[in-house]
Amino acid sequence: MVEALLVVGGLVAVFVGYNIGGSSTGVAFGPAVGSRITGKTLAAVLFTAFALLGGWTVGQNVITTMGSEIVAEEFTLAASVVLLFFTGISLLISNLFGVPASTSMTAVGAIAGLGVANGTLNEDVMFGIVSAWIVAPLVAFWIGVLLGRYIYPHLDARVSFGRIEDGLFDIDRSGTLPRPRLREGATARDIVGAAIVLVVACYNAFSAGASNTANAVAPLVGSGAVGVEAGTLLAVGAMGIGAFTIARRTLDTVGDGITDLPILAAILVSLIGASIITVLSNLGIPASLAVSMTSCIIGLGWGRASRTVTLVDAAGTAIEGEGRPDVSVGALVPARVSEARAEPGAIDATKGPAQGPTIGEVADAQTPPDARQSGTPVDDAPAEPVPKIGEEDPEALAAGDLFDRAATGRIVSMWLLTPTISAIGSYLVFAFVL
Repeated sequence: MVEALLVVGGLVAVFVGYNIGGSSTGVAFGPAVGSRITGKTLAAVLFTAFALLGGWTVGQNVITTMGSEIVAEEFTLAASVVLLFFTGISLLISNLFGVPASTSMTAVGAIAGLGVANGTLNEDVMFGIVSAWIVAPLVAFWIGVLLGRYIYPHLDARVSFGRIEDGLFDIDRSGTLPRPRLREGATARDIVGAAIVLVVACYNAFSAGASNTANAVAPLVGSGAVGVEAGTLLAVGAMGIGAFTIARRTLDTVGDGITDLPILAAILVSLIGASIITVLSNLGIPASLAVSMTSCIIGLGWGRASRTVTLVDAAGTAIEGEGRPDVSVGALVPARVSEARAEPGAIDATKGPAQGPTIGEVADAQTPPDARQSGTPVDDAPAEPVPKIGEEDPEALAAGDLFDRAATGRIVSMWLLTPTISAIGSYLVFAFVL
């Protein structure tokens, strides 16, 4: 019986890790794949390697918190299977609704349900975790606001990331052994830009491993069925399988699909979100990378749009009760992209307004037309002047909504609903069944 439960628990843990790997790889390496800096297979290899590094180092602190500190009792093997089951079911529900769930919040909710049912919940630890869930998105939002208002426009005027359709490297087969080499026409800017995007992607993978490893195996580790090191290998192995399989579709969606973020904005958001989650993971606090990154995206767009008014004017407007600046994705997309979207034919009468630019399209627009094909160098163009705060054109920054309010409401609702379902379901099972 015990062996059967262990097998079931291991399979459920693999299922959870598999789904985490599928979604996290797209978030981490979408910009790199979309701008043709790396292929999907290399993205999966790098994701798995850096997720293992994050899980093996910082992530073990989170495993300890979730496996032994949230509730003041040792998990039974049966309890571990139930907890992992509710985490997996919540992931399935979120996938059916097409909304990325917070796996950390869902897993903690299931453990909290067990603690409430048995009267063993460590309220101090739980209070600290919930407080971090509130503070982290606020910190990400306000960092995004400050970057968008004071720093992003200047970076955008000076930094560009081109898209080389055939990749940055090719294989030199002239010698005895094939060896990689820079493709002809690649410039120093291409190399530096590619290195930045790739380093940030690997940092995101490290953060994903640090925060998500515990979600797949913490109950099993807490029950004593597996050790911390073995649990880490099991979780990251399952995440790696997801990275090599279902993540390919996620990479298509993020890299070439419907994302509205320019590559520069994606880099900034990734750095902020990954840094916040890495710090929390080092403290042993499970938290959601998706929530922090989404909060930063909203803050970045809001801060960029707020450049149409000075702080004095904004204060006066607030006192007088007048309107507020519109938040738009146009505030983040370079002007040349907005112009391209406004050209005749940009709207399909059968489908309604065109979707926002993809990462690939933005990369194309950030590269001069005669340099979009592989092998053509990109000339260094002088930085465009950045208008002062209060002198930005409101219409230029209101080219489109930063986020669809209905979709955002659905996402936030699911972020609250999935851990709630997990906690209630876990409570009912442990209070009345087990």
